Amino acid sequence: MSKSRVSARTLRTLALLLSGLSSQALMAQTATETAAPNDQEIVVTAQKRSERLQDVPISVSAIGGDAVRKQRLSSADDLVSKVANLQLTSTVGDGTPIFALRGVSMSDYSLNQSGPVATYYDEVYKGNFAFLGVALYDLERVEVLRGPQGTLYGKNTTGGAVNLISRKPEIGKTEGYLNLGYGNYNRREANGAINVPLGQTLAARLAFTVARADGWFKNQLPGKPDLNGTREYALRGSLLWEPRDGVSFLLRASTSYQNPYNYGIYGAPGPDGVGAGLYESLGQGTSYFRSGLGRREIESEYTPRRRARTYAVSLTSTFDIGNDLSIVSVSSWDKGRLNFGEDTDGAPNKALEIFYGDRATQISQDLRLASNWGGPFDFILGAYYNREKVFNTTDFGIFKDADIDGNGTIDAADCAAGLPAACSVVNRFDQLKHSYALYSDLHYDFGGGFTLRGGLRFTRDDGSQTGLTSNAVGADGVLVAALIPPTDLRFKTNNLSGKIGLDYKVDRDTRSTPTTAAVIAPAASTRRPSSIRPKPRSPSPRRSTPSKVAPSCSSPIAGSP
Repeated sequence: MSKSRVSARTLRTLALLLSGLSSQALMAQTATETAAPNDQEIVVTAQKRSERLQDVPISVSAIGGDAVRKQRLSSADDLVSKVANLQLTSTVGDGTPIFALRGVSMSDYSLNQSGPVATYYDEVYKGNFAFLGVALYDLERVEVLRGPQGTLYGKNTTGGAVNLISRKPEIGKTEGYLNLGYGNYNRREANGAINVPLGQTLAARLAFTVARADGWFKNQLPGKPDLNGTREYALRGSLLWEPRDGVSFLLRASTSYQNPYNYGIYGAPGPDGVGAGLYESLGQGTSYFRSGLGRREIESEYTPRRRARTYAVSLTSTFDIGNDLSIVSVSSWDKGRLNFGEDTDGAPNKALEIFYGDRATQISQDLRLASNWGGPFDFILGAYYNREKVFNTTDFGIFKDADIDGNGTIDAADCAAGLPAACSVVNRFDQLKHSYALYSDLHYDFGGGFTLRGGLRFTRDDGSQTGLTSNAVGADGVLVAALIPPTDLRFKTNNLSGKIGLDYKVDRDTRSTPTTAAVIAPAASTRRPSSIRPKPRSPSPRRSTPSKVAPSCSSPIAGSP
């Protein structure tokens, strides 16, 4: 981009004039690539084609794989420090971000939900938290697209997309690398990859990462472990076969596992402490006021490990069918499991403890036809299918150490007398969702720097939530009350949406793209496990899992799922 005052002033004037053509002005893309020299062109596939970043008429940031490695970005959570306007909340722990772009996000911690800013691994949509796993290792690049992407991606995304693109095997090349590291909190990590040719048309690549670190949230209760540790590994194998020019098959298989002691909660007692005077009223001790502790010290008695396991297989097939047309097929299967408990009160008593459980599987198929004519007109036509099956459960333990009836035993009778105190509120359900879509994206170059861009999309989503129950259970496991009757829910939506925009290219590296788009959010369940919600977390040291801030637990009330 020219540094002269004249060209900068001209660019601002043209952008303001063109922005009057529509109600939404999406300005020129922002590039984030700290590892690349100034004269090095960055190539991205944000529009499903290999293009210079400067030529992409949408707002996109790119980080090269070398930059990811040199800046030690090991989790998707780390991207927010490198990409402008990208934010996240992480109410269910490290590695499970809810991204926000331009203020578009999701205010929900339920593990069955999917955010409006989608995460893609090698063009495969990962909607459920259980699929995310350990993400940032042996990457070619990361691309972050802002705004609706429904005409380019099979799975509709209204807020944007975060694309994680791994390095693929290279035919005819033998190479590899190994990185070892040691850091504070006794952090030990290793990651590496090896690329091996298997003949003239075949190559394989194997990549891994492993890390362990002690918890930085020091637990002051005797015999209890420190929290916010790291204990994870991931492995990915890739096989590339190019039997002839214009035909390729890329098979990827990966797995990851995490089982550290979970994040800690920074207890923030209210005026009456964590317990709100309940223990005093029963003559059973006192509420908790967190006294005599440092900022990174905790007294937590509920310290389970966080366990997250993922499996994923995908096949990307590319066929050149002549006349500068190509067909790309992306087929995938994912399976994940995420189980963890949090000491939500951040205290040594049992005012509020929550267990989350999530099991999910999905299959998806994306098929698209794209032109590469190099003339004024090019297009993409695609069809998409996704099937996601989820089992979700939560267990809200509320004052489970309170002997409500005073007989010296904490059991179902205490739950019946103090509901919801002395109870576990257990919610669970099965969820099945299908998504179907036909989408198109096209552009026509009029010359003189003007290009008309547009697209159309038809989406059909349907789903069901079955076996939904919410029960109050005593500390001894005995059912006390059904808070809502067993419920089955179903939904179905159809939508036709699209976009149109005019792109004006000032020079080789400068453009403005006013765009008007009509979009619809992906269908999602609005049922939640409970109305009791953790508050945002407190700041945490770099390279460690953040802590949360606990609610004061003044008078927890069980809500319907």
